[in-house]
Amino acid sequence: MPLTGLQHFLIRAKDVEATKDFYTDVLGLRVGERPPFDFPGYWIYCDDVACVHLIPAGPNEMADAYLEKQDESDGHGSGAIDHLAFGGADLKGFAENLQKRGVDMVHREVPDFGLHQLFVHDPDGVMIEINFPASESVGFEPPA
Repeated sequence: MPLTGLQHFLIRAKDVEATKDFYTDVLGLRVGERPPFDFPGYWIYCDDVACVHLIPAGPNEMADAYLEKQDESDGHGSGAIDHLAFGGADLKGFAENLQKRGVDMVHREVPDFGLHQLFVHDPDGVMIEINFPASESVGFEPPA
């Protein structure tokens, strides 16, 4: 009974439109088909997978009921997530796009693992890791 893959994560965004724009315009994902839920939001796709679900932060009776949101004052909630990771292509072009849009980024290389990473934060403070093959870092100079 193995898992077959990660399908999505949900963000309760303070500004749904700004967060949608970040994932589409900055990260290059796309808005796609979403079921007709009784609350607003977006499904954002990477290729054919709806990997980011966005809904507005704050109380929403329909969304809270659907998600079975509980009173989190007792210490139980959905938990804490440090960051989310995506695979990427075109390290240089990706970094240039981030710089052009004024998005702060951190660069890291993972020794002996064949990865070059960029870390950014979305408008809600969620850290996003983008992993590129080490071969793309040949001659790459991180923007200053």
